[in-house]
Amino acid sequence: MIFTFLGSSAGLPTKQRNVSGLAIRMSNQKLWCLVDCGEGTQHQLLHAPYSLNALAAIFITHMHGDHTFGLPGLLASAAMAGRTEPLTIVGPEQLQSYVKQSLLLTDSHLSYPLIFKQSQSITESMMVAGMKVTPWPLSHRVPCHAWQFTEHALPHQLNQGKLEQEGIAKGPVWGQIQRQTGVIEYQGRQLLCEDYWLTSHQGHSIIVAGDNDQPELLAAAAANSQVLIHEATYSQEIADKVGPAPMHSSARQVATFAQQAGLAHLLLTHFSARYGGAGKMSVQQLAQEAQSVYQGQLALANDLDSYQLKSDGKLHYLPPEGAKS
Repeated sequence: MIFTFLGSSAGLPTKQRNVSGLAIRMSNQKLWCLVDCGEGTQHQLLHAPYSLNALAAIFITHMHGDHTFGLPGLLASAAMAGRTEPLTIVGPEQLQSYVKQSLLLTDSHLSYPLIFKQSQSITESMMVAGMKVTPWPLSHRVPCHAWQFTEHALPHQLNQGKLEQEGIAKGPVWGQIQRQTGVIEYQGRQLLCEDYWLTSHQGHSIIVAGDNDQPELLAAAAANSQVLIHEATYSQEIADKVGPAPMHSSARQVATFAQQAGLAHLLLTHFSARYGGAGKMSVQQLAQEAQSVYQGQLALANDLDSYQLKSDGKLHYLPPEGAKS
């Protein structure tokens, strides 16, 4: 999987950082998903290789403005760019009325249908753009979810021996199993395509967390994930001064959880705008704090940074691809 940070600041944009947004896709697909859409997200996309026409779904962690204010504008721009395919938007129950009222009051008309799904009503993983997407409830001032993305449509070959052994005769059904995902019907039987694939590795997982003051809520998700992307709004010193009311995590808090959970890769993001300077108020303070308790691969997000989780389970930084034409 490949993901790109479209914003890494908390609450306020800074000269170097936009507010929350993250693009993610399978390495072998053009379709992609967006997690959160803070103000300015569509402008960030002008500097990244993601097309609004290839956007498969939007997942909103929670309703705070630094995660949602960019959504109506992005939807309107997608229409102006000629999009016609339906777009799925998943988030809190208030999201649908927010989007519809924003478009209505600004006389904005979409050329494509929107399909809304409520986070808290999802009981099974969704299959989107070759990925299995699973919500995990978090702890914040408003309802909030993390989204776990698991590789699903992996490069594969057919397990011909297993097909023959189970009496599935060579023919069009083999082509279906090769091309499709999920369940298909064959002579009254229900066949799960993935059961007949030979892949180089099991599907890896990336957790993209929203705002959250209890990282331990992600313990079950972390058990089979390689990467955690989590807010680290404050250092522990500032978190202690601010108190519990904002319901955010410190760098130390997240890193301690990642170490205990055995996560191989931790990426911190959603930094308070106070960490825009040098010295003590630099984001490097957050890095040092995390490194004091976490022994895995640590990185701090920068806007437009991209990473790829490869088949060996290792996370690699990708040099900028440049703006799309």
